[in-house]
Amino acid sequence: MRIAVTGSIATDHLMTFPGRFSDQLLPDQLDRVSLSFLVDELEIRRGGVAANICFGMGSLGKESILVGSVGDDFADYRSWLDRHGVDTASVHVSELHHTARFLCTTDQDQNQIASFYTGAMSEARSIELGPVAERVGGLDLVLISANDPEAMLRHTDECRSRGIAFAADPSQQLARMDGADVRRLLDGAAYLFSNEYEKALFEEKTGWSGEEVLSRVGIRVTTLGAKGVVIDRQGEEGLHVPCVPVEKVVDPTGVGDAFRSGFLSATAWGLPLERAAQVGSTVAAHALEAAGPQEYTLSRRAFLDRLASAYGAAAAADVEPHLACPNP
Repeated sequence: MRIAVTGSIATDHLMTFPGRFSDQLLPDQLDRVSLSFLVDELEIRRGGVAANICFGMGSLGKESILVGSVGDDFADYRSWLDRHGVDTASVHVSELHHTARFLCTTDQDQNQIASFYTGAMSEARSIELGPVAERVGGLDLVLISANDPEAMLRHTDECRSRGIAFAADPSQQLARMDGADVRRLLDGAAYLFSNEYEKALFEEKTGWSGEEVLSRVGIRVTTLGAKGVVIDRQGEEGLHVPCVPVEKVVDPTGVGDAFRSGFLSATAWGLPLERAAQVGSTVAAHALEAAGPQEYTLSRRAFLDRLASAYGAAAAADVEPHLACPNP
């Protein structure tokens, strides 16, 4: 199963604030906020939604095709992704802009304040999926994740016109898109990914009820943070999968991307939805314990042991024949 992942490719500048954001916000002054947070730590990491997902898939031994736009400063990052099983041949290199930047500050309660410089990502709208599909011998699924909004819409429309199954995952771009564009992104999607807040925002922006959304997508996957994930399909009872216990929360950045990498890999292996969510949750736990979205390492034996500990020996037995982590 060939999966292309479209979306942002960026470097993450991750900072840690030792206090609480809520303690610095004055309720009667919210219309003119002017704050500067003195941070204790700065980590510069590789990131971007699409690149994070592809990295996770490669760490499981499942190759994916990365589709996005970067600057000419991408050479080292490309080499890193190539070494982790990612097909980067369809990444567009801008002659004008730097690779996108994500700047995020996390407080002691794991709340985050972030901003995103699009840079070369604005040129992703010029990328055609047809040549990508032709190069790799066809595409079975295209994940359309957070990207330049025009690129997201173009890739969604192109998937429809070419008859390629697609998954909608607008995440942080959902807030800036209007109802008509959101409806255009999700209508007919094989999968719809979101967190709990975004799920409600989908319904508010589209004007569709939860049932109406389910009537327009194949499978709706909603991550619930520490409460796990729920998977819904029209006419069926929701499937809840609890999360994997975590030893120590280090950094939540990219945890949702890690979940998607595991879910998509398991889907490509032909495993059922429950197993896909369990694999995704196991990858997410590893990401949550690392400082940065691509700083975790998956060992095949340790991954299976952790999966079995959380979900039982049968789950690990189902996954074992497919798992091909580069690390034993």
